[in-house]
Amino acid sequence: MLKVKVCFLFLLIACLSMQLMSCQENPFIQGEIMYENFCATCHMEDGKGLKGLIPPLANSDWLKNNQDILACSIRKGINDPIVVNGKTYELPMAGVTALTEFELANVINYINQAWGNDYGFVQINEVRDQLDACNARD
Repeated sequence: MLKVKVCFLFLLIACLSMQLMSCQENPFIQGEIMYENFCATCHMEDGKGLKGLIPPLANSDWLKNNQDILACSIRKGINDPIVVNGKTYELPMAGVTALTEFELANVINYINQAWGNDYGFVQINEVRDQLDACNARD
């Protein structure tokens, strides 16, 4: 009986350890996958943008200061010039209409924490509210 308890305890510790390690490696894996599929072509895998044409997301003051419109910006795109880290970018950004609210939240949380960014986290209800406000303006 003692042998069974020891084996069970060992198994429990091993499972918990594996689960904790997998959670710590990359908690934003779904957002990273969405980013790689829909955003990295222009904003690059390292988030640095495309030399003077596409703005960076890494250490971006625009990203940091416009958290309240990110979901709308991603879903519907950006047509007006924006200033990022003191540089004006005039090339329009196409919207990504294929992403669900959940996927948008995952992408935003990924870019908010990737490449040294520390811009907080967004909840699904905040994404929904942003999209509702965006649709009301149209």
